[in-house]
Amino acid sequence: MFELICNCLLFVFLGVTYFTHVLEAKVPKSYLKNPNVMSPDAWPKIVIILLLICIALNIWKIIRKNKGNPEFSFAAFGKNTVAFLKSRMFIGMVILVAASLILEPLGFVVTAALVMFSYGMLLGAKKWWLLAIVAVVLGIVLHVVFSGLLSVNLPRGTVPFLRSFSLFLENLF
Repeated sequence: MFELICNCLLFVFLGVTYFTHVLEAKVPKSYLKNPNVMSPDAWPKIVIILLLICIALNIWKIIRKNKGNPEFSFAAFGKNTVAFLKSRMFIGMVILVAASLILEPLGFVVTAALVMFSYGMLLGAKKWWLLAIVAVVLGIVLHVVFSGLLSVNLPRGTVPFLRSFSLFLENLF
């Protein structure tokens, strides 16, 4: 039942996104006059339509598969919700939501290190101090590789010393 509810919510969210999608970038008039060119919002809308089709098929498959199943009810869903909220999957989802909230103020290096450390602890790492060292080193290496070698702009953070550290890492290359 949880999968069906998630699919339905995702279907509604994507449907609303399709109709409320606003293109914020200014498109040159010469670009719009060319009849052979697709508008910039065409690809996101095409992807949303394909996702809506796939989700609708998945909803139909879920309903067909669970027809007549006594566990496929709202009562069973209520009982399973408490177990889901205590599961590792839900805790992992909470970690990712928290990471998205702290990414801008703390920057990529700290956020990546915290996410890796949190997931390592969630998966049952025994030596937390080794996990912390590996997470920090990998966060720094990822930042150097993506910002220095691949020229990808990563969030530097708004905390002054973390921003300075990110700029230092970017200037290494």
